[in-house]
Amino acid sequence: MIERTLAILKPDCVRKKLTGEVISRIEKAGFKILGMKKVKLTKETASGFYAIHKGKPFYDGLVEFMSSGACVPIALEKENAVEDFRKLIGATDPKDAAPGTIRKLFADNKGENTVHGSDSVDNGKIEINFFFSMKELIEGVD
Repeated sequence: MIERTLAILKPDCVRKKLTGEVISRIEKAGFKILGMKKVKLTKETASGFYAIHKGKPFYDGLVEFMSSGACVPIALEKENAVEDFRKLIGATDPKDAAPGTIRKLFADNKGENTVHGSDSVDNGKIEINFFFSMKELIEGVD
């Protein structure tokens, strides 16, 4: 089944000038980019996006990090998109990530791990809608 997922190239990815490399890997893995933009999250916006984690020990650091620089949200589509993207990016902690995954190759640590990926189809829809209006998503064009 065709699914959608959200990727976010995080501030560490942008700072290290890896956006092109990571986008290339995403496209080579068969994902279709429906929408993409470069944004600078405020603490309020980052707090809203990560509200599901509020109260967890890593929440404040995550909000601080995600609002520390530019990031690139990308709406993706593919057969089995959520699971396939999570395999492509690897485990949250790069030292636990499989060889060749984006996080294993480029992430510095569990907190600054290069890329976000939706953890379910439902969250993918919610997360894409957080960053993109339906008018911004380009469908049916390769």
